[in-house]
Amino acid sequence: MKKTLRALVIDDDAQVRGFVSEVLRGDGWETSEAESAERAFELSQEQEWSAVFCDVKLGGADGFSVLHRFKEYSPETKVVLMTGHGSAGGALDATAFGAYDYLLKPFGSGELVTLSQALQEQLANRRLVTSGSNNSPAYQSDIALVGRSEVFIEVMKQVGRVAGTNLPVLLTGESGTGKEVVASALHRRSRRAEEPFVPVNCGAIPAELIESELFGHVKGSFTGADRDRRGLWEEADGGTVFLDEITETTPAFQVKLLRALQEGEIRRVGSNQTTRVDVRIIAASNRDVEAEVDAGRFRKDLFYRLNAVSIVLPPLRDRLEDILPLARTFAARVHSLNPVVRFSSDALILLEQYSWPGNIRELENAIVRAAAMCDGTIRVQDLPERVRSNGVSTGTETTATDGGAVAEQEWPTLAVIEGRYVSRVLEYTGGNKQAAARVLEVDRKTLDRMIKRHGIEPRKTDSLWTRERAAQS
Repeated sequence: MKKTLRALVIDDDAQVRGFVSEVLRGDGWETSEAESAERAFELSQEQEWSAVFCDVKLGGADGFSVLHRFKEYSPETKVVLMTGHGSAGGALDATAFGAYDYLLKPFGSGELVTLSQALQEQLANRRLVTSGSNNSPAYQSDIALVGRSEVFIEVMKQVGRVAGTNLPVLLTGESGTGKEVVASALHRRSRRAEEPFVPVNCGAIPAELIESELFGHVKGSFTGADRDRRGLWEEADGGTVFLDEITETTPAFQVKLLRALQEGEIRRVGSNQTTRVDVRIIAASNRDVEAEVDAGRFRKDLFYRLNAVSIVLPPLRDRLEDILPLARTFAARVHSLNPVVRFSSDALILLEQYSWPGNIRELENAIVRAAAMCDGTIRVQDLPERVRSNGVSTGTETTATDGGAVAEQEWPTLAVIEGRYVSRVLEYTGGNKQAAARVLEVDRKTLDRMIKRHGIEPRKTDSLWTRERAAQS
């Protein structure tokens, strides 16, 4: 007989609980509901669960507490975390700590059915284990990854899934997309987290010195080698080596690097003795590594060795939702400013319109400079010239007159700014209200009231948002 599949749905919103339960029942599940983690812990003593669908933000203990509980007491139970406030750090931690998926609200029945069927395939003939109970503290990630865009959250899910393995990882993406930050996160969520994380910028070390820097040397091996020296590879023993800009290395060094990876041992420059070293390798490049292989500048066998897992970090222009949170984070680092730095509506528009060829690194540079120079509100004139010249002013920015005063008629009302911003978001989503509500972080009813209040007529069109989703599918 087919084993009964039971799902526990945990959410403090009765409508969400009911919706998820109804869709799952329609796909063959028996469901129960809980309004809090504490109630779920009580139910876990009475029943075995095939899967748990849990909201991250609950009244008491949060969804990560539920995840930890089930992973400890019922490791075969699949836990899906649901959230209306998704973040990159949350996505990484959810998958790294064993969640089956990290589902962003609002979601439709189609997404739930697809997830349900995938779960049923994995749960076939699996033995269920009962869970226990214990009060858990509220969860807060210690990894400072900033981002809430779907494309970045999907990448962080990949990072979380491979963090606990010893597989080599190849990170690619444009300069400034945060490859070292992600590499550090991989290390901190691995079994090697208590051991060293050693970053090496291969492009910053002269070709004739890189072998000595990484593998060390013995006294007298070359001019200036007045004593034996351990290399960075040995310094990282038991931990992780991050080889940034790996494609900047020479073919001669690539041969020696390949041997170190294959054999798990290194030889110091000038020595005949080999040393066993246990390290995990994370490599990165801002180039197309396969194109470098085809051009003969990078060894194919080394590429295959490093490319056990490949993760592509998206450019900032594909993460428009992340620009404001990142900008606020960078502005907050200018500690001398009080109160908190704000952004004018025109400045925000220009930040989103600019293509950011330098990505997050360029954004940080621009915001830190602007925050240091502004009067508490970052305006268009505080942004770098390259950002200002890239966009078109909307006319909402206040300007000073010849006499130094600000013309009163140029100050827009809050209602005007709200209406313009909602219109821009709807244009970005191609008239998709559900997506617009997610971007604005409001519910659909609130969005409908805003649309009615400002007389906005959403038009169904192709959009950047739909193109991004198409590229991910």
